[in-house]
Amino acid sequence: MSKINNLDIDIAVQAEQWTNTVKNIESLIEASVHETLSHIKFKTEQAELSVVLADNDFVQELNKVYRSKDKPTNVLSFPQDEDVLLGDVILAYETVSSEAGEQKKPFEDHFVHLVIHGVLHLLGYDHETDEGAKIMERAEIETLKKLGIKNPYEIQDFVA
Repeated sequence: MSKINNLDIDIAVQAEQWTNTVKNIESLIEASVHETLSHIKFKTEQAELSVVLADNDFVQELNKVYRSKDKPTNVLSFPQDEDVLLGDVILAYETVSSEAGEQKKPFEDHFVHLVIHGVLHLLGYDHETDEGAKIMERAEIETLKKLGIKNPYEIQDFVA
């Protein structure tokens, strides 16, 4: 478990591909969470969240049980109704890797974006409406910029 200010982050690696692909994964998660909470000016005396680095099978099962969608997805967030426990962010390695390749983005940049996205969901952000999506995307873009990562929503022209 790592600690940033008054926030404990429990990182569980359930799929080894994560640590084989990303050397500094814990520090990336810590920086992503810290910048997200700083951006939205989140204040707490004490809080905890968990980040689970899983595979498609694990995420698909959760997606089926809790969202009635029998397929993997890149990130799931499960907010808690407790003051101290923010909730869980769970990522599926194969989906994140595939999306990064399809979108021609560095794996680590896409991963950081999805951690930020998941944490924002824990804090009540959503993209169910156009207005909600604009607010959430703006928070993601500004947080990513602080971490030196380009806007993931811009259309990029890539030279082959």
